[in-house]
Amino acid sequence: MVNYWRVFGCTNRSDREKHLEYYRLPKVITNQGEQCQKLSEERRRLWLAKLNQDLHSKNLDNVRICSAFLYQKDDPDWVPSVGMTGQQRSPEKAGTSSRYSRRGNRTQQRLREGADGAAAAGADAETDDPETDDPTTSGYIRSNLCSTETKSELTGDLIEAMNSELQNLRTENIQLRSDVAHLSTTYDQSAFVDEDEMVLFFTGIPTYQNLVLFTFLSPHLPVKSLDKFKQLMLTLMRLRLNVSTTFLSYAFNISIATASRIVTDVIDVMFIHMKPLIIWPEMEHLQKTMPMQFRKHFVKKCAVIIDCFEVFIERPSNLIARAETWFSYKHHNTVKFLIGITPQGTVSYISNAWGGRVSDKHLTENCGFLDNIVPGDLVLADRGFNIQATLGCRMAHVKIPAFTCGKSQLAPVDLETTRKIAHVRIHVERVIGSVRQKYTILGGILPIDFLMCKDSDGYCTIDKIVLVCCALVNLCPSIVDFDSSIFLYALCQ
Repeated sequence: MVNYWRVFGCTNRSDREKHLEYYRLPKVITNQGEQCQKLSEERRRLWLAKLNQDLHSKNLDNVRICSAFLYQKDDPDWVPSVGMTGQQRSPEKAGTSSRYSRRGNRTQQRLREGADGAAAAGADAETDDPETDDPTTSGYIRSNLCSTETKSELTGDLIEAMNSELQNLRTENIQLRSDVAHLSTTYDQSAFVDEDEMVLFFTGIPTYQNLVLFTFLSPHLPVKSLDKFKQLMLTLMRLRLNVSTTFLSYAFNISIATASRIVTDVIDVMFIHMKPLIIWPEMEHLQKTMPMQFRKHFVKKCAVIIDCFEVFIERPSNLIARAETWFSYKHHNTVKFLIGITPQGTVSYISNAWGGRVSDKHLTENCGFLDNIVPGDLVLADRGFNIQATLGCRMAHVKIPAFTCGKSQLAPVDLETTRKIAHVRIHVERVIGSVRQKYTILGGILPIDFLMCKDSDGYCTIDKIVLVCCALVNLCPSIVDFDSSIFLYALCQ
């Protein structure tokens, strides 16, 4: 192991100056009495004081002092005193000044070479920025470059080249600031003004005017690090595009946990304040705007068209929950919803989530749908809704496609009735498809956490998501063509 000096100005090495001896700092003696301990502490303090260096981050066991700086070694209180100047190292006065000069010369040479390349590249990149010819900046560069320790003289060409390089760096800085500002305003409200295609792509809402929804929800949105409009946009993008919260965290420059909390909180606000958009209309209001195809086949008695749809979920770890959500027809764990639409094509009822294994009849009779039925109502449904007896108790009717019941074919009357029902019942399939298409989160596999967290009213996150999606679809134009219906109605009159 090579021992190095620890005294300022000493360049001795143990592998080179072998005639010298190298000594450690004196240890503090603690086992020979109090007086001896005080003496050793004082001696160690004097040694460190003579070195006059910052040794706080150094391992003192590795400090060495050569014998050239010691005298009276036989004295128990000796300290280094020969040639101890007590001064700190400075580049100008150190023994290695020649090395420092050489290093400075090499640095200056590299500056000249870089300046020559910058002069060639900067000749084509000059701009009209007034800061280029700023006399203060130029004077500052000249004064600093000309006052270097190496006393090297800089030519006017070199200074001009460095000015050109400085201008290029300023131009790049301005461009980067512009890019950052553009990135920060991508999802601002001003970016969506008169951009209906952009609004439709990110939110599923057809026009910017429909984003008046934000004005309605803004007083109730939580105050977070992200402004309220961006919170709404983040949530609508989660529903519309089914992107992960990781993507949203990068898009809005927030953490993943913050993005997840924003989605949950905004969904809660939208669920509470958009629930009135799912409304069961009075029969007299339905009759005034009844489409012509319903008037023709069912007079004005049709109140609702019902059907069920499923949403895929992750497989639960609980065996009972896994069995209740397994849907053998689609070979996946699902939750089922009952949806009802008016003849005009708007969603008038949406149930809470049920296990995918439940039958359509059981779900209809136990989800609270029948509470909206009044005497005289006509319900259109598919074959799985065998609820004639249940609706009969409420003096209402249900029309479903006829069964063959072992017959080779349907009777002509039943066939014609089935065609009429199928012709108008297709609207509920179109509404379900519209909900899935506009808000693709319902077409993916939802995490099981959406079913486990219920609020005080018994609603879990997936119930709120489906209701919000249906309410947003109600803000869009109806799938029923009212223009042709009104034209046909006028012809019949």
